[in-house]
Amino acid sequence: MSVLILHRNPFEPFPYGEWLAGRDDVVVLAARDKIELAGEEVPEGREDELGFARLEIFDDFDDEAVIDRALELAEEFRVTHVVALHEADVARAAELRQRLGLDGAWAADVRPFRDKALMKRLARQAGVEVAPGIVVRTADEAREFAGVHGFPVVFKERAGWNSVGLRILRDEDELESCVESAFPGPPRDDVLLEAFVPGRMCHVDGLVVDGRTVAAWPSQYQYDLSSFAADPGPRVDLTLDTDDPLTPRLLELVDQVLAALKPQDSRLRTHAFHAEVFHTPDGRLVLCEIACRPGGAKIREVFRALFGIHLGAYATRAEAGLPLPGFEDGAVERAPLRPRCMSGQVLTMKRPGLVRALPEVPEDPWVEGFWLFAAPGQVIAPASGSADFLTAAVATAPTRAECERRLRELGARVQAQTQIVGAP
Repeated sequence: MSVLILHRNPFEPFPYGEWLAGRDDVVVLAARDKIELAGEEVPEGREDELGFARLEIFDDFDDEAVIDRALELAEEFRVTHVVALHEADVARAAELRQRLGLDGAWAADVRPFRDKALMKRLARQAGVEVAPGIVVRTADEAREFAGVHGFPVVFKERAGWNSVGLRILRDEDELESCVESAFPGPPRDDVLLEAFVPGRMCHVDGLVVDGRTVAAWPSQYQYDLSSFAADPGPRVDLTLDTDDPLTPRLLELVDQVLAALKPQDSRLRTHAFHAEVFHTPDGRLVLCEIACRPGGAKIREVFRALFGIHLGAYATRAEAGLPLPGFEDGAVERAPLRPRCMSGQVLTMKRPGLVRALPEVPEDPWVEGFWLFAAPGQVIAPASGSADFLTAAVATAPTRAECERRLRELGARVQAQTQIVGAP
């Protein structure tokens, strides 16, 4: 029994050889740019070291040649399962499973999680509030929508990820600049325009086993996701306390959304999820979007701090058809797990220039992990998306307030120890 993996990430956070112990062959197709962007050496020819039967690196991971090669390798290695943890590859993996007749989610099962227009329609029909929005086909439709709903409006890709291409248009000049570049020709159906929703963005991350949520918890970004290109300071994201009134509301809302997006006959039964929800100043919860894969940044590691479960490992094992430790023999009938502490992450984004100095690894006992995505002497480009980090750290504490204090103190330390100057 063999597993084929579409990998659009660096390798360090994804030890597939360890996670998939017990599988005969692990075949990996990987994106060169994501490995290099994280400052890793591209591991060409190092299959044995990583525990893979085959590793092939692609310069353009969006090329159809990747899928063609996946089909060839699926036949060669008699692949039985396909794994993809990056949002851009969720639908591609589902299509591969369907073409090969394999277990796991097929195209129709993941479409409500990848097509934001369909997602919002199904959620709205289930009574979940979403922002007013349209699939905007022409510049005139964009102008008409803005005239009805006012500014700001949000322009985004219908199947986007990592805030790439997302633009908050605050006035007519910004709208005109956007539509001039976005609609140079015939009508299109791959972008959305939505009314702006004020408030703080929360996210809920969890694990579903056989259709039931067995572990999930909400967090709250203390920053604006779309500001990745202009935010030089530490970006803090941390969990909500168990007694926070928002906690049960967010957990209930996400269960409602999952039920709306997965019909009874869905093949998507065991999976991770990452949902983003606005908490408005007047107390409403408005769905932004939801994904049927683990969250990015260090959300997987935060989840492990909360529950002792690494979402990346469990999502990988689920898609590979392997058992999930702790959830065998009817364990899913228990009440959902409760967090053993509070946790969060502090991130800094890449900014252009020559890296002169980076922080030392912190030795504080409450730091669960620390990562650098560049090296001194390296010339780096500005952040290309909301997941293009320079540094990342995960911390824990007994309470949310103490966790936030620790994260902000660590973030200030990281910022003070980082030096980037203009490239020569």
